[in-house]
Amino acid sequence: MSTIHDLDPQNVWKNFYSLTRIPRPSGHVEKITEFLINFGKNLGLESFVDEAGNVVIRKPATPGMENKRGIILQGHMDMVPQKDNDKVHDFEKDPIETLVEGDWLTADGTTLGADDGLGVAAAMSVFESKEIKHGPLEMLVTRDEETGMYGAFGLKPGTLKGQILLNLDSESEGMLYIGCAGGVDIVASLQYKEVPVRKGDIAFKVTLSGLRGGHSGMDICLGRANANKLMARFLHEAVAQHDVRLVSWEGGNMRNAIPREAHAVITIPASKEQDITALVKNFEDLFNKEYAGIETPMKFLIESVETPESEVPDEIQDNFIDAVDACQNGVVRYIPAIPDTVETSSNLAIVKIKGGKAEVIILARGSLDSMKDALATSLGSCFSMAGMKVVREGSYSGWQPDLNSSILNEMKQLYKQLFSTEASVKVIHAGLECGVIGAITPGLDMISFGPTLRSPHSPNEGAYIPSVKKFYDFLVAAVENVPEL
Repeated sequence: MSTIHDLDPQNVWKNFYSLTRIPRPSGHVEKITEFLINFGKNLGLESFVDEAGNVVIRKPATPGMENKRGIILQGHMDMVPQKDNDKVHDFEKDPIETLVEGDWLTADGTTLGADDGLGVAAAMSVFESKEIKHGPLEMLVTRDEETGMYGAFGLKPGTLKGQILLNLDSESEGMLYIGCAGGVDIVASLQYKEVPVRKGDIAFKVTLSGLRGGHSGMDICLGRANANKLMARFLHEAVAQHDVRLVSWEGGNMRNAIPREAHAVITIPASKEQDITALVKNFEDLFNKEYAGIETPMKFLIESVETPESEVPDEIQDNFIDAVDACQNGVVRYIPAIPDTVETSSNLAIVKIKGGKAEVIILARGSLDSMKDALATSLGSCFSMAGMKVVREGSYSGWQPDLNSSILNEMKQLYKQLFSTEASVKVIHAGLECGVIGAITPGLDMISFGPTLRSPHSPNEGAYIPSVKKFYDFLVAAVENVPEL
């Protein structure tokens, strides 16, 4: 059986393998930062960490290429930490174990980190090459992109010297992305005083798992189930028909990942034990029927647990469940002029209510600021009517396309020359750092491209092996054929 070390191009896969050895979940990027700085310094290149925690490496032009426009190869160092519920893995300590499955590279029960490890690995391969002819090069590897683009937001004007930014964080080979949606987090919170559990009640834990999840930008149009929305449906029925009371509810753990799992602890009169067990089974069958062909079989399990001393008050419980149940989730609107491209969407990402504190986090995306803001207001209204405090965090505007971009026209021609077919020019619904970086560094000519990935932000993440060579060959051609100043 082949392994990652046998794959072509070996230089890219070698560098990607090195990245899989280094734990780098969002929020814990110290080791990968040190690794990248040492990589640059070992090549004898100017390498530093800026005030925001981004890594910048600069490589001078090769002789005779000094008059070329400077290129910035840009990616992000962190990865989304998601794993199967039965997988034992510590993302802060353990390396990612890769598997070759036909034409796909996957991980063993975890996210692979090809988002954006393959982009960073390709940039590293360009920087360490002695054969590629190029103008002035910079590598910008940003911190904590997946949790809020903190590194990009913290970039200081004047840090970058180049005129062209090649973002290596897209996930469909053959696509040239020239625009992306903006985003904003809607955070609803509430503190409450718990009440004693009713005498004679018994407690159960219900767990919904096995959903496919995925990237809340790339995969939001695929109609996949959201564990928080399904749990809300079940709890609404359980409270209304079987006198259930809510002790706790937790679902999802990443703002930009479609929630794959949710669990709740509930109490119920002992006489209704068979009723609640049957209801869980009925909802498991219903959910699998509704999502047949989209989801692999979902599991909805119930188990007896020790009865707690306190639980959520009735009014708080009912308002909270109603708000989550009413909250918009998924695609809200497609771009009228481009019917196959999502304009606005909502990801009901994180739900927590336990021990006197409740919190909901939703990521709203929109190509137009006005539509994004209108959606954020609508989402916030669901929870403000439930008595929760609602704030917006981390808002960023979309990246507006420039069809007259010189690097776009150059790369379209290069793609046709290399592969005898036309590249597709698209606007992507996922959030890219181009919009943030472009606002900080006006005048950058930007484009985004990458290899083909499937289901990033989930344990089903995979990289299509043949696409990586095409991606890298295209990147090298772009670097070698950059326009002059």
